Amino acid sequence: MENVLAILLAGGLGERLYPLTRETAKPGVPFGGVYRLIDFTLSNCINSHVRKILILTQFKSLELNRHIRHGWNILSPELGEYIEIIPPMKRAGESDWYLGTADAVFQNIASIESERPEQILILGADHIYKMNYSHMVGVHRSNKADVTIATTQVSPEEATRFGVIEIGPNGRISGFEEKPTHGNAARSAFNPEKVSASMGIYAFQAKVLLEELQRDAEDPNSKHDFGKDIIPACLARGRNIAAYDFVDMNAKKATYWRDVGTIDAFYEANMDLCAVTPEFNLYDENWPVHVRSMQQPPAKFVFANEGVRMGVAIDSIVSAGCIVSGGRVLHSVLSPGARVHSYSQVEHSILMPNSQVGRYSRVRRAILDTGVNLPRNSVVGFDPVADRAKGYLISEGGVTVVPAAHA
Repeated sequence: MENVLAILLAGGLGERLYPLTRETAKPGVPFGGVYRLIDFTLSNCINSHVRKILILTQFKSLELNRHIRHGWNILSPELGEYIEIIPPMKRAGESDWYLGTADAVFQNIASIESERPEQILILGADHIYKMNYSHMVGVHRSNKADVTIATTQVSPEEATRFGVIEIGPNGRISGFEEKPTHGNAARSAFNPEKVSASMGIYAFQAKVLLEELQRDAEDPNSKHDFGKDIIPACLARGRNIAAYDFVDMNAKKATYWRDVGTIDAFYEANMDLCAVTPEFNLYDENWPVHVRSMQQPPAKFVFANEGVRMGVAIDSIVSAGCIVSGGRVLHSVLSPGARVHSYSQVEHSILMPNSQVGRYSRVRRAILDTGVNLPRNSVVGFDPVADRAKGYLISEGGVTVVPAAHA
């Protein structure tokens, strides 16, 4: 993998995750207590021995930049290894920032060419999954492909959410349709009851990618997007495009890949981590998820007057720096520095970093944004009308989000 360059697209605005993305880019949103969304893709890179990594940022990237600087300075520049953050850079005569995913890469062609890679991995920075990219690159090379697209099998009903791949008997991609709505999406060559959906993960021959990006940049009608423009153009020109059916490194029976792009998807993925046997395995030493080491004291549970005032957390994730002070926490995720004060109940909820629940409060099916400080006697997640009146947001699935404006 020495001649493989990974490019992480981390500039998304994350509108569907608002208000969690109001102050930070989507890949920088906390997840599962101690992680950020970008940690999962970066961990895949490190575990796959990909050690040349460019991260393309754009919107609200300060917190993300700090996270990378403090938590991911683990590679050796002396050995040609690096994780480099590249923000949009205005040049003379240019008036636009990144116009799309393809344009983001095109604007950094000079950085790519200076590395002279053989293959380039294009990766999203905000999905939850475990993949061995070296295996995908190996399949790409053995097929002598120009482009390889990672695919996962989904039900036909979900086809409208994905780019759907049509695969021939030799594993070569013969068709691509972005988010079809006609109800007759091409069935998967690997499972006729499913459709093969693009994961937004691509392996390119470097020469091919640079040629296609140049053509795309010169097309005034292009949206400059990999799924909408680059891949269809490669098909139209007869490029050798192969499919890589997702091999999950999660060490679980069911394949796990989640786009946590909505509040409900984000909430459900967090709640699953609290299960006795969660679908996503954070505890596998063979494929670890690396995380920034936080300078926080240990979590603490205080007061033990059973039936009156007792600090307890059941079926929950409790991060460093948390204090459960005479409150009760059930099936919830407490991020670093979260506090639950006496006589309070927190159920099926996510407390983001440094959020607090005041005394005698009740919180259910809710997300408290970073730094939120609920006053005593607060009630959240029981009455949608009352929650909206307080300025809280309610998702389609009924999850209440208390934004940071209420800190």
